[in-house]
Amino acid sequence: MTDHRRSRRRGQGELEALVLAALREAEGPATAGWVQERLGGGLAYTTVITILTRLLEKGAVTRERAGRSFAWTPADQAGLAARRMRKVLDAESDREAVLASFVTGLDPDDERLLRDLLGQARGAEDG
Repeated sequence: MTDHRRSRRRGQGELEALVLAALREAEGPATAGWVQERLGGGLAYTTVITILTRLLEKGAVTRERAGRSFAWTPADQAGLAARRMRKVLDAESDREAVLASFVTGLDPDDERLLRDLLGQARGAEDG
């Protein structure tokens, strides 16, 4: 018999977002136990570990050894967004068309910024 008083089951994406939000509140690398406590203890420790491992596979977090376990840190948001953009681009067969469509859809300020960044990248290659 199901207990209807229990909270609704959260989806994987929602749990990942909660874990990432908790990690962003940490003052440095945080353990899974810290994340579990920060989220109010409503998730099993093994669930927190599973979510952190999935986030690691997605490049959304990094980890470092902390005794017998790990301390986790959220990845750089700009770098994560760039990896997602590259993944989308890599999945397309006509890269030129995708990039052309992307560039023509930019507002003038973003287009100027992109030109500046490309110029800086070329300068770094030449220097």
